Amino acid sequence: MKQLVLLVSGFFLFSGLARLEAQQKKEPAILVFPSKLFGDVPFDHAKHTAREKGNCKVCHDALWPQDAKAPLNYKANMHKTAEAKKTSCAFCHVAGGKAFASANNCNKCHVKKAA
Repeated sequence: MKQLVLLVSGFFLFSGLARLEAQQKKEPAILVFPSKLFGDVPFDHAKHTAREKGNCKVCHDALWPQDAKAPLNYKANMHKTAEAKKTSCAFCHVAGGKAFASANNCNKCHVKKAA
């Protein structure tokens, strides 16, 4: 009986700690990806999370590292490469994808700073 009480107590303690840790690791509402040439890209993380019904696995870690400080390794010609391979943003933002295609829609993502 004593072992059962200890086991149940341990389970509830572990569950409580897991929930506390999850609350402390809140997702960012908006991330900003710098782009000197075309203007920064504010990424509405909360909106994308809601669209995927909280399923983080759709993007993490297959398409993006789950770390706001991790390098994204964007290089010249990134859009064409991503669209061809359906990686990064182009997993959804490509012709026939779940969201608007990035091709010819630069201003939907890139925001130039006011002069």
